[in-house]
Amino acid sequence: MKRVELIRRIEKMGCRLIRHGGRHDWYQNAATGVCQPVPRHREIKEYLARSIIKKLDG
Repeated sequence: MKRVELIRRIEKMGCRLIRHGGRHDWYQNAATGVCQPVPRHREIKEYLARSIIKKLDG
């Protein structure tokens, strides 16, 4: 999955960028308070993208 697609999808779920890390950006779901790192690669493997979405969707 493209990184841009993943970010669009999690932002549509109500998540927002909370900080930039060294190699990751951290997103937080405003409703649940759950945070997840999103790597800064152009392509993110499908299983990792699904895992990030599942954890942030909570």
